[in-house]
Amino acid sequence: MAIERFEYDNKIVRAFGFASVLFAVVGMLVGLLIAFQLVFPELNFSTPYLSFGRLRPLHTNAVIFAFVGNAIFMGIYYSLQRLCRARLFSDTLSWIHFWAWQLIIVSAAITLPAGITTSKEYAELEWPIDIAITLVWVIFGINMIGTMVKRRERHIYVALWFYIATWITVAILHVFNSIEIPVTMLKSYSWYAGVQDALVQWWYGHNAVAFFLTTPYLGMMYYFLPKAANRPVYSYRLSIVHFWTLIFIYIWAGPHHLLYSALPDWAQSLGTAFSIMLIAPSWGGMVNGLLTLRGAWDRVREEPLLKFWVVGLTAYGMATFEGPMLSLKNVNAISHFTDWTVAHVHIGALGWNGFISFALMYWLVPRLYQTTLYSQKLAGAHFWIGTLGILLYSIPMYWSGFAQGLMWKEFTADGLLQYSNFLETTKQILPMHFLRALGGTMFLSGMLIMIYNLAKTMGQGSFLAIETAEAPALEKNYKEHGYWHSWIERRPILMTILSLIVVAIGGLVEIIPTFIVKSNIPTIASVKPYSPLELQGRDIYIREGCVNCHSQLVRPFRSETERYGEYSKAGEFVYDHPFLWGSKRTGPDLHREGGLRQNSWHYLHMIDPNSTSEGSIMPPYPWLAEDVLDNADLPAKIKAMRVLGVPYEAGYEDKKAYDDLAQQAVGIAGKIKEEIGTEVKPDREIVAIIAYLQRLGTDIKAK
Repeated sequence: MAIERFEYDNKIVRAFGFASVLFAVVGMLVGLLIAFQLVFPELNFSTPYLSFGRLRPLHTNAVIFAFVGNAIFMGIYYSLQRLCRARLFSDTLSWIHFWAWQLIIVSAAITLPAGITTSKEYAELEWPIDIAITLVWVIFGINMIGTMVKRRERHIYVALWFYIATWITVAILHVFNSIEIPVTMLKSYSWYAGVQDALVQWWYGHNAVAFFLTTPYLGMMYYFLPKAANRPVYSYRLSIVHFWTLIFIYIWAGPHHLLYSALPDWAQSLGTAFSIMLIAPSWGGMVNGLLTLRGAWDRVREEPLLKFWVVGLTAYGMATFEGPMLSLKNVNAISHFTDWTVAHVHIGALGWNGFISFALMYWLVPRLYQTTLYSQKLAGAHFWIGTLGILLYSIPMYWSGFAQGLMWKEFTADGLLQYSNFLETTKQILPMHFLRALGGTMFLSGMLIMIYNLAKTMGQGSFLAIETAEAPALEKNYKEHGYWHSWIERRPILMTILSLIVVAIGGLVEIIPTFIVKSNIPTIASVKPYSPLELQGRDIYIREGCVNCHSQLVRPFRSETERYGEYSKAGEFVYDHPFLWGSKRTGPDLHREGGLRQNSWHYLHMIDPNSTSEGSIMPPYPWLAEDVLDNADLPAKIKAMRVLGVPYEAGYEDKKAYDDLAQQAVGIAGKIKEEIGTEVKPDREIVAIIAYLQRLGTDIKAK
């Protein structure tokens, strides 16, 4: 049999590794800033570009897509070549992938602080960047599948199955969630409205966690952990069951983010049921990983690299147990909108994604530079500082979440809300938020130790840019043998098609009925489109990231209807492109805010929140009173809304819309002067956002 000599490309692996470390520092620094802003609001600096609402999505995007995303591509491109015994399909595609991905990240870093956002969680980037992401993802897929096709190893190892499922599922999720109608080059409206938009968004949002933050890391676990431990995978058969059940069940679980919402009950119940079932395959992966270390526990005690693996896998097990528990309605009734969810998410982000990424770097860098790690002691210090940082972050957030959930629901013996003022809860949890910020500081400090350690390691070694290898050519007339699954394992295209079918089933079952069965979204005759000024105000609300702190969804609990008013109905959101239900209540719910307070209260509250709400941690928005409302794109917005089914009459945008906007703005400015004597120009942005806030929930509000 002829032996072929070939090369592995390590340059692209190093490039993605460098980018991952760089953006990890950037993303975590932004995270630290917004964590301290929740304790010290003056750190918002009264400037739009550093306000919490704009920086929060920058933090999540930087950590998920820049830090973790680059680490994923680093690990996949290294392991893919060796599992296929082939150089990557195209060096050109590899470098287009690298530089285009970094350009997307830089675009996010520019647009999000500028307030250019769709507001959809983990999908905030506007439509031109969405198109760029799609193209880069296609390039990545071609490079990956192409490498598998030209492989010299007939068997497609389990890690590659997870890479395939990641690629095909993320493509589906991104494309369908990003269907939007452009208004300008930097503004669009979601194609979906209200309940339908919420379902598609959390079908995407939950499964972005599943298929971007989980399945590629499981694939890398199956390759790198046996290498690091020098032990075989505990059970190959378990990996088969683990893979197929995980990708089938995960896709159904998205609706558990929308329990007690206006989403139809049947969809909520499906999300809960499949979330509970998800424990089994998730723990199958964790158990397979931990038991791979059997016989290597003495080394675990000695080697920091393996310690990172153990804590990372344990964090994965904790997060994937807690997620299904939070999907139970009785637990979700307390946990949702609280810091409990923040703690849960960061156990996965810091423990699972963070520690496994660090483990990969500690393993890869010495091999890429043909040397040994500079200091095991520094790696050990990083491990313990990072672990304590995770604990100091998560435990206060659990405590804070429990406090919020219980205080919001507590009644006195007379049947009145014990804590009727939302700020009472806010003040109670400030010490926990401070401890959370300290925990994040520790975690980042540990990572800086790693950067120093790896830099010294690179300095003492020599980079192996092109690594030579040899292997027999793949037999063309190979006789099939083995069990049934081995037939699939030898065919990457078939594996891709089967993965597509398996992951598509759950999404189709949940989404299609919600769109075609009208009884799922009953309409309400009194619900009317937003006025032009309200539409402009809503876009400012989105721009400033208000949805990051305020929900617009009153759940059918006595504690919420007593506090906020009538619970939210599906038909109220039919003109909301996008939906703005929110996922966290740092401030109170706003869905019934309209008409509760005077226009002047809102004006003062946005200029200086403490002037109306002593102890508020809300950022001030003084620029809203200074900036002139830009109405140049108003006709384009109304036309886009009409395309989406919002019943603005034909030609309304030509002149009538401007007349209506001016009339409503003059009325609001006049009321402010009448109430507090302050002269406010009707053409300011603050007038538009007041118009929007005063509209919220009034369509069905009882007189």
